[in-house]
Amino acid sequence: MKIIWSPLAIDRVAEIAQYIAQDSPNSAQKWVESTFQVVERLEQFPKSGRIVPEIKQDDFREIIHGNYRIIYRLQHEIVSILTVRHGRQILPIDEIKA
Repeated sequence: MKIIWSPLAIDRVAEIAQYIAQDSPNSAQKWVESTFQVVERLEQFPKSGRIVPEIKQDDFREIIHGNYRIIYRLQHEIVSILTVRHGRQILPIDEIKA
């Protein structure tokens, strides 16, 4: 499977890293690295994430990484990383289904 990050997902990772860096730049760097490592596993195990509860469709899945949800969609041989959200944030469905 090929992994493609959406511009929104990249922006969210950068925003979260900036927030974490306010307290600890080192922790922010480690979080970004671990986030990309978690996503890399989807190349071999694309269905390892759970179905997104708000959508309940097999092709929309998420990985829980610490306090964050990495939302992705399976399409043919592609894993599209759609967004990264804090677990306590409301997930705007139009953000990932557009």
